Amino acid sequence: MLRLTWVQPEDLLGHELRQARLDGREPKAVEARWRAAGGPDAPERAGASAHRVSRYLRLLAEDLLDELADLPSRFAEDEPTDLARIMSQCPDWPTGRSAAAPDPRALEAAWLGRAIGCLLGKPVEKLPLDGIRALARATGNWPLATWFTARGVPDDLLATHPWNRRSAATSLAENIDGMPEDDDLDYPLLNLLLVQRHGRTFTTDDVARLWLEELPPGRTFTAERVAHRNLLTGIEPPHTARHRNPFREWIGALIRADMHGWSNPGDPAAAAGQAHRDAVLTHTANGVYAAMFTAAAIATAATGTHDVHACLRTGRAVVPARSRLAKAIDHAVRLATSTDDFDDVVDELHAVYGPTHHWVHALPNTALIVAALTHADGDFTGSVCRAVSGGWDTDSNGATAGSIAGLLAGSPDALPDRWRAPLKNRLATTVADFDGTGFDTLAHLTHLEATRP
Repeated sequence: MLRLTWVQPEDLLGHELRQARLDGREPKAVEARWRAAGGPDAPERAGASAHRVSRYLRLLAEDLLDELADLPSRFAEDEPTDLARIMSQCPDWPTGRSAAAPDPRALEAAWLGRAIGCLLGKPVEKLPLDGIRALARATGNWPLATWFTARGVPDDLLATHPWNRRSAATSLAENIDGMPEDDDLDYPLLNLLLVQRHGRTFTTDDVARLWLEELPPGRTFTAERVAHRNLLTGIEPPHTARHRNPFREWIGALIRADMHGWSNPGDPAAAAGQAHRDAVLTHTANGVYAAMFTAAAIATAATGTHDVHACLRTGRAVVPARSRLAKAIDHAVRLATSTDDFDDVVDELHAVYGPTHHWVHALPNTALIVAALTHADGDFTGSVCRAVSGGWDTDSNGATAGSIAGLLAGSPDALPDRWRAPLKNRLATTVADFDGTGFDTLAHLTHLEATRP
């Protein structure tokens, strides 16, 4: 039986109930009707429940999704999605633009760093924190310092915490042969294609058209899959981000943000604006802010004149001051600055966010990325290993931390050979004609767009 993930109404309803509680709506009455009808919870880790529900429950879920969307939020004033309103709530919104052009070698290190961090996190994606720690400890790799391996891991431990089924064959140390396909690399490639075709003044409609032309629906997940479906049913942006989309504050827009930073070196405001036009196709509020934060931090790092802490402060400046994401970032910085053992940092973040947030939500994952970069002081290995060792969306967090730390490292040669060599300067993808492309070529193409008038 085919159970397409991230689109079944009966599964979306459970996620929307959780999202409503997080974003200041009151879903108790709707939830009571769903429970009284026998409606199930959303799958905790998978994208679809194992069993089909009745036609009645499916239709009820669709009606309740629409009803939940109309509930007022008490956070509406503090967490806008409109860019002008976002800017009005950012008292330190960055102004001015640095004249510094990005170094092509630094951009290559950023592409490589993104791939390395993603690949490091792939085999343990979806695993609980204790499983990640146990697997690494079983091979003497804790604190995490290099690739995961199955060699030497006891069979009973693997039975309890199996590697990610889709990734183990290509992402364990003994199996790596170039960078395998992953959405964390596909989206930067799509956005490279976007700015090549439309320049940095692209519109959200341009993003939508590009997706319909170049992005296979089966390679989308969570908010991106829902938005893709909405486009195909005639719903136009930005309504694609809201219609029956309980994933609109998850991590998807954040993982698309790198190109917006890379193409606006020294101009974090422009990078944030670009990220906003991309993000609102699929996300709202904190899901959008996470993308803007990442783009602004990367644009600052691209000048080569700031440390990681300055980059994170600039990213924080484009996040509305009273938003939940602003509080999460501030908490993560304080925690990482004041705590010696990063395991203690992670335990505290999981205690705060684990009971209430899905493992793909933007708040806990952004907080973890910030904590990892802060605690490692921007060091490449320290940043990607901390980000992955903290759990949740391991490959996405490793990718973003690796992108920023790689950019700050300034050159591929500054990244340890044990990370670079297995990638063989080659990545796989279904995006356009990029399959098999080298990271040096991607850096050259990115540099052309970053220096285009």
